[in-house]
Amino acid sequence: MDSIVGDEAIIATNDNASECKRCAVQIGYWQDKYINHFVRHAERKPPEINRGYYARIKGVERLIRQFLQKCGNNAQIISIGAGFDTLYWRMKDEGLEFGNFVEMDFPTVTSRKCHLIKKSKVLLEKLHTEDGEVRFSSTDLHGSGYHLVGGDLRSLPEVRSKLGAGGECGLDPSLPTLFLAECVLVYVDAASTGRLLDWISSTFSSVFFVNYEQLNIGDKFGEVMQRNLRSRGCSLAGIEACLSKEGQEQRFTSHGWEGSKCWDMIEVYNSLPQSDMKRVEALEFLDERELLLQLFQHYCISIAWREAPESRFELSSIDIH
Repeated sequence: MDSIVGDEAIIATNDNASECKRCAVQIGYWQDKYINHFVRHAERKPPEINRGYYARIKGVERLIRQFLQKCGNNAQIISIGAGFDTLYWRMKDEGLEFGNFVEMDFPTVTSRKCHLIKKSKVLLEKLHTEDGEVRFSSTDLHGSGYHLVGGDLRSLPEVRSKLGAGGECGLDPSLPTLFLAECVLVYVDAASTGRLLDWISSTFSSVFFVNYEQLNIGDKFGEVMQRNLRSRGCSLAGIEACLSKEGQEQRFTSHGWEGSKCWDMIEVYNSLPQSDMKRVEALEFLDERELLLQLFQHYCISIAWREAPESRFELSSIDIH
């Protein structure tokens, strides 16, 4: 019963994150004409929250864009714990080329997302298959180059059946593949995460991982974050990797990955284009700049990689500086 309650609380974080994204989009931090199809209403959030989401969105997008530019239009993207993210549609609007895009989340989340996509012509028009149909089940969706599947990351057999070769998602382990997770692994116990990362690193011959998550969560400010999450019923089963940059990196290198690099969100924010930062900083008056810096110090983006010897992908291209 406790596990079910904990899962429900984790699932609820998707709604909160989606509302925060819609709020920031409404103010003008970035463009996303699809978020309103998943979130109808959003109360205004504090400026430091809006700016934090801006840094998160732009930092992750920048790394993915560099990956695609280097790997070509056959590259695959697999977003685990994707929630109501609109990344696929936004990348399509930007004209970015990629071979396959797969999202996985709890079945209760994917069933809601399937329903919302099914009733939206705007979302559906970018998913049509060669025969003009998008296949739906109660929890899964299969379109042309886009797949949405329900699954539990803690169950490796389930992950294998959904994301492995020969499955309905049409993934090819020999192609360059990027895994994306945003505030996901912190909720997964270390043993399950280890099995997942072992499987990914041993299955995909040229693979990268982009992970957005909490950092320095063991200090006083981090303890407040922990209490807030636990008060909402969220079990932080993967917290040990969130204590330091070294912990974030070792999570990968101890499970078959060749290397890893972690940046806190101050470093990410400062790496973004100065012209856009000036535009963003003019949107709202930020009274609590110290609070923003504290938030940035307690979140990070990490990357990890494992590539076959014949791969020509250069790690130096995945660099936010």
